[in-house]
Amino acid sequence: MSQHTNSLTALALQRFFKNFWGVLSLVFIVVLFFISLFAYIISPDASENANQMNLSIHSQSPGFEVLELRIPSDHPYESSWKDLFFGHHNQDTFEPITAYRLTQDSIFYTPYTQVAVTGLEKGLPLSAFQLEDAEDMSAYVKKHTFLLGTDRYGRDLLSRLVVGSRVSLAIGFVAVAISLIVGLFFGSIAGYFGGKVDAFIMWLVNIIWSIPTLLLVIAITLTLGKGFWQVFLAVGLTMWVEVARVVRGQIISVKESQYVTAARALGYSDLRIIVKHILPNCMAPVIVISAANFASAILVESGLSFLGLGAQPPVPSWGGMIKDHYSYIILGKPFMALIPGIAMSLMVLAFMMIGNALRDALDVKS
Repeated sequence: MSQHTNSLTALALQRFFKNFWGVLSLVFIVVLFFISLFAYIISPDASENANQMNLSIHSQSPGFEVLELRIPSDHPYESSWKDLFFGHHNQDTFEPITAYRLTQDSIFYTPYTQVAVTGLEKGLPLSAFQLEDAEDMSAYVKKHTFLLGTDRYGRDLLSRLVVGSRVSLAIGFVAVAISLIVGLFFGSIAGYFGGKVDAFIMWLVNIIWSIPTLLLVIAITLTLGKGFWQVFLAVGLTMWVEVARVVRGQIISVKESQYVTAARALGYSDLRIIVKHILPNCMAPVIVISAANFASAILVESGLSFLGLGAQPPVPSWGGMIKDHYSYIILGKPFMALIPGIAMSLMVLAFMMIGNALRDALDVKS
C-alpha cells in the first residue's frame, strides 16, 4: 500500500479551502481587486477620478434617470490605452436636459432643474456637432441612469465608489509591504542577536506602541505633507511594531534549534541563516498579522480622509465620500454616506475573515 504525503503548505491550503467564510472572503477580495484594476472600464463615468460634475442633478436618489446632451469641445482629446486604467481628460460638456428639439441648423434644449420652474430654453448650432445626418442626435443625446444616485456635486456615486476602491486596496498593500519590510528587519535583528541590540529595538518598539496609532499617523502625515503617497508611508511606518514583536518572539523560540546550530557549524553567515533558515519557519503568524494589518490600514486611511488628511480631492476615497455626505444622514438622504460606509465595512470584514481562516489553517495543533 502506497502512502501519499503532503507538504505542510499543501495541508494548510486544504484546511483553508475547507473554511467557507475564508474562501468566500478571498473570492470577494479577488473580485474587488479586478474591479479596482479595471475601474475606468466598469465605471459609467470614465473621466479622470470620476469627477464629471453637474450641480443641477446633485444629491439624487439611486435609480435616477436623466437625458444628457454631450456638447463637443473645440479642442478634442486624443484618447490612448492609458485611459483604460487612469481615466481620460474629458473636455466635452455634459448638460442634463428635460427636452430638446431640432431645427434646420440648430438644436434647442431645456436644461434640467430640480425645482418646479421650467428652465429657459437654450440653443446651439448643429455645426458644433459632428453629424452625418442632421436629424440623428443619438450619439450626443443619451439617457443616463445613476444606479446609486449622485453626490453633492452631481457626480455619479457608483463611479466614485468603484474608483475609490483603488485607494483602499492600495493603502492596504503598500502599508502591509512597508510594515513587513521594517518589521522583519528589526524583529530579526532583535531576536537573533539579543543583548543590547534587542534591548534598544524593544525600547523603540515600546515607545511607538505607547502612542495611539491615529495620532502617530496624523503626526507623520503633517510632517510629510498631505498627499496620496504620504498617507501610504505614514500608515506603513506605524504598523511595523506588531510584526517586529511577533518575528522577534518566533526567532527567539527557534534560534537554538538543531537546524540553526547545524547551519552555524557549516559556516553560513548570520544573514543567510536568518533569511534562508529561520524566517521561512516563522512566517505563519506574520501572514495572519498582515491580513489584520491590511484591514487596519484601510480604517486608518478612511479616518485620515474623514479628517481631511488623506487622499486629497478630486481623488475619490471612501473615507472622503463619508466626510462629504455624513450630514445627509439627518437630511433624508443617508444612502450618500451609508453606501461607501457599507463598502468599507465589507472589505474590512473580508480581510478579517481571511485572517481568521489563515490562523486556523496554519495552526500546527489542528
